[in-house]
Amino acid sequence: MMKSFKRWSRVRRMVCCLAVLLAVLPAAGSVAGAEESDLVIEEIDFDNIDLNGSAEPEYTARDSFIDDIIALGEQLYIKADGKLQRAYMKSDIYICKNFTVYLFRQTRDRYRMAEYPDTELKIPDNLPAKECKPYYYGYCWKDISAKDGNPFVIAAQFLYDSNLSKDENREKALDFMRQVKRGDYFQMTAQYSHGTGAHSAIMISDYDPETNTVHWMDSNMVGKKINGIRYGKVQFNEEASIDWWVDAFCMKKRGATLYRLREDIIFAEE
Repeated sequence: MMKSFKRWSRVRRMVCCLAVLLAVLPAAGSVAGAEESDLVIEEIDFDNIDLNGSAEPEYTARDSFIDDIIALGEQLYIKADGKLQRAYMKSDIYICKNFTVYLFRQTRDRYRMAEYPDTELKIPDNLPAKECKPYYYGYCWKDISAKDGNPFVIAAQFLYDSNLSKDENREKALDFMRQVKRGDYFQMTAQYSHGTGAHSAIMISDYDPETNTVHWMDSNMVGKKINGIRYGKVQFNEEASIDWWVDAFCMKKRGATLYRLREDIIFAEE
C-alpha cells in the first residue's frame, strides 16, 4: 500500500511539473516579439482516475439497492446485539428466508427495472418441495418472470450430479462458489454442523481468491430451541472458505443457487 501511494504521488508531481513547464514555454510556432498564444491547461480530477488512467465505475441504482439491503441487514445485526431472535412463527422475520425477504421488501420501493418501470419489484418464494424432486427442498426459488416483478436472474447454480464422481462434483461446486458477487442472494439445501435443510443468505462481498473466502449475512443459520421454540442468531460479515460451504451442499440430492439483481435496476420515479 505504501509503495503504491508513493508511486501515485510521483505521478501527481510529474503531471503538475509538466503542466507548469507547458505554461511557461512559448506556444508552438511563435517568434521573438510576437504575441504569445493563451495556453489553456485543463484541470485534472486526480480523485477520479487510477494509475492506469481509467475512470472509477459509475455508481448505479443497482449499487444503491445492494447497499440499502446490506445496510439494513447490518442495522438488524446491531439491534440484535448478539441476542437470539425468535425464528419460530411463520411471520417471524428472523427465519432465514424471511430475513432476506424482509431486507428486500423494506428497500425495494426506491427501485424498478428499466424494462418494466411501472412494476413493483417482487422476490419469489422458495420452490415447493414436491417441485424440487428429485432434489431436496430449498435449493431454488419459484420461477417468476421479470414482467411479473422479479428483478433477479440465476447467476449460477449447482446440483449434485450422480453421474459424476464425488471429486468431479466437488470441483463444480467450488467453481460455483467462485462466482459469488456482492449482493447475491444465496439459496441452498444442505446438511452440515448447523443443521439440515434449506437456508438463505446474502453475500456482502465478491469471492476473494486470495483468501478463498466469501463474506455474508443471514439469520437463523445458528440457533437453538428454548422451551420448544426456535431462536436464531443474526449474523453480519461472517467469513468462511468456499470449501466450508461446499461441504454443506455438495452431496446427493442437494445443491445451491446464486440469484443476482438484473443490470437494468433504476430509481423509481418520485
